Amino acid sequence: MGLRPLHDWIIVKPDSELDQSAGGIFIPESAQEKPKQGTILAIGKGRDQEEKDEKDRKLKYGEKPAKTFVKTILKPGQVIIYDQWAGQKVELDGEDLVMVKEDEVLGTVE
Repeated sequence: MGLRPLHDWIIVKPDSELDQSAGGIFIPESAQEKPKQGTILAIGKGRDQEEKDEKDRKLKYGEKPAKTFVKTILKPGQVIIYDQWAGQKVELDGEDLVMVKEDEVLGTVE
């Protein structure tokens, strides 16, 4: 794969969706108001998170807030559920993919 996600971004291959009702009526994407499902192809290593106590404290000039590195918990190959409006659509080698942040994932399919 020629695309490597950074921080807590995830590259997802969306599952194909039925855009037609059981009666044969085509449903536009904007009317399909349900979460999306897809398979994780790649995921970043994690992100820096500011310490909770540091958010309220005023910093002195030149001082940087304390941060903790938070590793991602999802793995490539897992099937996830994510909000239909989450992430960014990308195309790679003619394939439609979605990039979402780990905190936009609603759950995993077991």
